[in-house]
Amino acid sequence: MKNIARFIAIALVLAACQQKAQENQETASSTQKDEVSNAEATLNYYGEKISPEGAIKSEDLLAALEGKDSIAVKLTSQILSTCKVKGCWMKVNLAENSDMRVTFKDYGFFVPKEGMEGKETIIEGYATQIETDVATLKHYAKDAGKTQEEIDAITEPKREVAFVAKGVIIK
Repeated sequence: MKNIARFIAIALVLAACQQKAQENQETASSTQKDEVSNAEATLNYYGEKISPEGAIKSEDLLAALEGKDSIAVKLTSQILSTCKVKGCWMKVNLAENSDMRVTFKDYGFFVPKEGMEGKETIIEGYATQIETDVATLKHYAKDAGKTQEEIDAITEPKREVAFVAKGVIIK
């Protein structure tokens, strides 16, 4: 009878320990999920949901484009401005003293019109070397809220890198 009582006592202690270990594991798992959720909560996704992994720095884009008309790429950069009318494009820092206009695949999504300047962004899509005509440059200037004097000063097309993003993350 004493052996049975000892056996039951040991079984109860082991069961209690196992339950406590499981609770600790669930708490740790929940904490890890919360940390991941909090990290993702600081990211805002637009268009297709993309991941930040594998993005190159914007300064490296010109070297990657060398000798090519266009490339599929994911890059990280800083937002300089966004379209003030709809959020249908944004300008990002490309390299020292240069920028790049980012538009969105099939005009299918937009970014916020205000408050994005200086934020870090990750974009995935296609970078292309293009020549933008005067009418389009004037349209972009108007969307950016430029003065009529600044718009009228645009008289020549511009050779530049354009980007069509399928997905955007703004931190």
